Amino acid sequence: MKTEFNPTTGGANMARRSFLRYAGAGAAAIAVMGAASCSKDKVIPNNSSATDIGMDDFGILNYAYALEQLEAAFYLQVVATPYSGMSSIETAYLTDIRDHEVLHRDFFKKALGSKAIGALTPDFSKIDFGSRNNVLMAAKAFEDLGVQAYDGAGYLIKDAGYLTIAGKIVSVEARHAALISNLISPGSFVPADQVNSDGLNKAASIAEVLAQANTYLKTKVSAVNYNYKP
Repeated sequence: MKTEFNPTTGGANMARRSFLRYAGAGAAAIAVMGAASCSKDKVIPNNSSATDIGMDDFGILNYAYALEQLEAAFYLQVVATPYSGMSSIETAYLTDIRDHEVLHRDFFKKALGSKAIGALTPDFSKIDFGSRNNVLMAAKAFEDLGVQAYDGAGYLIKDAGYLTIAGKIVSVEARHAALISNLISPGSFVPADQVNSDGLNKAASIAEVLAQANTYLKTKVSAVNYNYKP
């Protein structure tokens, strides 16, 4: 029997880390993610019943906030209902990742203020949280998607300060992705499915990212109102 847990509230102790210090208190927000190419950005998920990220920099901030909500909810569930045979070191690793993602989520919410989208409801029905393989493969999917989304953001960020903070965030997300990959298969911290022949991480567009993220969300997210300007 699966243990029920509310992934949108969580219980991680954030006192030992302050994301405002981590990200830089002088940054009002973090503009991240986006699209890997101009052409891809013209195909954006459109769902009239979905929560739309909005426009301009706040749209990108909400895009990031939506993904961080999803990741935080996932790791809160993972730590609250450990899979069978979870080792002490795996517990420590996954707890650290949980804490990072909750910090990211909470920072976005605070930075966006009244312009923040609402709390999203995850749908993890496809994930067997009792299975190590199932959990780690889902974690890999989330982390790889997150890094690809951040790496597709550069040219959409208008504020240089935001770009600096985005670089700090994606660095942490990439560390998560490498660790999860290595837990699945030791030595695979730079997986061929994520890094190309030039040694560069792959990037993804808003449309590509939301199409995948929405499969794990009851509250769908759209970007139809995002006014992309090349």
